[in-house]
Formats: sequence, C-alpha cells, structure tokens
Amino acid sequence: PLNQEIDTWLPKTYKVPSGSNKSIQYTYGSPPKISVKLQEMFGEPSSPMVADGRINITLELLSPAQRPLQITQDLAGFWQGAYKEVQKEMKGRYSKHPWPDDPATHQATSKTKHQLNR
Repeated sequence: PLNQEIDTWLPKTYKVPSGSNKSIQYTYGSPPKISVKLQEMFGEPSSPMVADGRINITLELLSPAQRPLQITQDLAGFWQGAYKEVQKEMKGRYSKHPWPDDPATHQATSKTKHQLNR
C-alpha cells in the first residue's frame, strides 16, 4: 500500500496535453522536471503539479529540434509574458510548426501544421 501511495504522490510520468507520457526527473534538492516540446504543452493553462498539488513540476520547454527554449515553473506566466518573444523568434525558424497567439487554449500537438491539416 505504501508503494502505491508513493506512486500516486510522485508519479514516474506525466501525460502532457498532446497525449504523450513524459518521464518526470526527480533529483534530490531540486523540484521535479519534465523536458517537453513547447507545442505539446499548448492548451495547458497552468503548470502541472505532483505531491497532491503541492509541488510544481519544472518544465524545460523545447523547440521542435529538441533544444531548450525556456525553463519555467509558472506556465501561465510564461504564456502571458515570455512566450511572445519565443513565438516571434521561433515562428520564422520553425514555420512548419504552430505558434498560436493564445497557446493556453490552443490544441496541443507534436505534429507540424501540414500533418495537422490532413
């Protein structure tokens, strides 16, 4: 029973809005962390949490090429603030991928715009 409780409080994976399961990295002395493509977090209004909603998961948001764009524990704040700069820069570099004006309500995806329109 204790193992089940620990798995409930500190799960090994988190299902992101795109439907993918991402491994949660636990490191002593640091908050839990997930590395995920930014587009796969569209539609998520706030940061995911563990420990019965007590601990924010740190998100390492990645470009379509899997390069770090931003690290945040405040997804809502990122959508409202720094996302605009990231969107501006990445829209030109990765034009085949969606960069919506309102990412908090946009459909999450791991696909390109062309793949989505099929």
